[in-house]
Amino acid sequence: MEQEAIYLRVLTDLKQRINDQEFENLKLPDERSLATAYEVSRSSIKRALNVLAQQGIIFKKRGSGTFVNPLYLKNQTMFQSTGHNLGVSDSFRFDDEVPAIELVSFEQHPADDDTQLALFLQPDEPVYHIQRLRQLKGKTFMSEDALVPVKLLPNLTAADLNASLFQYAEMTTKKAVTRSFLSVTVEPSTAKDQAELDLAPNEPVGVMGGIYFLDDGTPFEVGTMRVHYKYMKYNSFDSLDGE
Repeated sequence: MEQEAIYLRVLTDLKQRINDQEFENLKLPDERSLATAYEVSRSSIKRALNVLAQQGIIFKKRGSGTFVNPLYLKNQTMFQSTGHNLGVSDSFRFDDEVPAIELVSFEQHPADDDTQLALFLQPDEPVYHIQRLRQLKGKTFMSEDALVPVKLLPNLTAADLNASLFQYAEMTTKKAVTRSFLSVTVEPSTAKDQAELDLAPNEPVGVMGGIYFLDDGTPFEVGTMRVHYKYMKYNSFDSLDGE
């Protein structure tokens, strides 16, 4: 089994055990004990724990060990989950309804200078240009515009874009999309926003734009989401301890 698949297996199982509240006093075993129990290397354990920590599910307390975040157990819907953790499918659920997807366009072209810089691409490397709409209860609440390197998902098809792109990436690359650098703003809506999101001319639109990264640090996507202001809700977990 490939190294990436090993850590994902450990990650999935640890999260299920956390959800089942198996760990007494919310404390996880140390890395050596986990490596022995799962019969994997400590590097695989460390990688799985790092992803859980990035998502706010666990935290490390110096000198004491690794613990489950009690806030996660109280309100899991606030927290990002593995793989599609940063995606629309989970982040914008309402009444547990998963947003429907309408693919507007799916094209391939060479990356321009800005995209090359953002995604660390060489001149003329191709990217997918993906435009989609998201709906809840038949009403569009978001438009997406994304650029993804073709080399990361060489077999991507339009049919694959009818579901979560981040989940597809995890299945095909064996790496999860776990990090992002986003700016979140509110702007006056444009005529296009008003037509797509059913906004009045005097109503604003939420804008979330930036770069998403795979857990090994590879830039995966640069894009923008324009969101109906009534659905604008964003949760973030930030580490300030330098770890």
